[in-house]
Amino acid sequence: MSVSKEIKKVTTNTLLRMKSQGEKISMLTAYDFSFARLFDAAGVDVILVGDSASNVMAGHETTLPITLDQMIYHASSVIRGTHRSLVVVDLPFGAYQSNPKEALASAVRIMKETGAHGVKLEGGEEIIESVKLIVAAGIPVMGHLGLTPQSIYKFGTYAVRAKEEAEAGKLRNDARLLQDAGCFATVLEKIPAQLAREVSESLLIPTIGIGAGMHCDGQVLVMHDMLGINTEFKPRFLRQYLNLAEQINGAVQHYIKDVKSGDFPNENEQY
Repeated sequence: MSVSKEIKKVTTNTLLRMKSQGEKISMLTAYDFSFARLFDAAGVDVILVGDSASNVMAGHETTLPITLDQMIYHASSVIRGTHRSLVVVDLPFGAYQSNPKEALASAVRIMKETGAHGVKLEGGEEIIESVKLIVAAGIPVMGHLGLTPQSIYKFGTYAVRAKEEAEAGKLRNDARLLQDAGCFATVLEKIPAQLAREVSESLLIPTIGIGAGMHCDGQVLVMHDMLGINTEFKPRFLRQYLNLAEQINGAVQHYIKDVKSGDFPNENEQY
């Protein structure tokens, strides 16, 4: 008689232990039940319900248009497909910037209405009071520094951030502030690898890199980029593990051909 192995859920404490033991953290975005179930079964440590849904799911040019209600919809779908992975949800643009009370209200809605395990906010010193309030309410918070896509119109470019010492110094300080405010981890996006190494080694909490080099405590990619569904986006930091766009196109063309020729369905595929 076989005994089913109990699934050990990934928690914020798991990630802290992984950092202390030198085990790298894997993180991928997901936006629906089907892919969340596949990623969870494959063993991904963290699933991020990213506001990148605005781009890859809704076709917007930036992450700014997606709403809190839409993020809650995506996160709820992901949670239903997840048994092991830690699920973190982006607070979207406009849901936390105006004041800490609004930030807390948005975070509470996500936790209550989705069943997610934590939220992610972009920014450093300017959002610290919001982070403290959310953490004080018992909600785990992941930070996000470097290239912060919700501020794209302020930056005016998706180029590498913190190359100059002034910005690098602010990032180091912001990372420390986020840790002190109670964040359990922070994303470092598109910054020089040496800076990411310095920050990662200076913090007790894990860093998750995207375009931030090999010395972060973990890595995250957008699923559509990693799986080759999105063919237009090919930055240096992206390793594409599949070419699903090509494979899907071939499969659909094959299906169309079989339908038009009368080959599908055949006698074995009817009642």
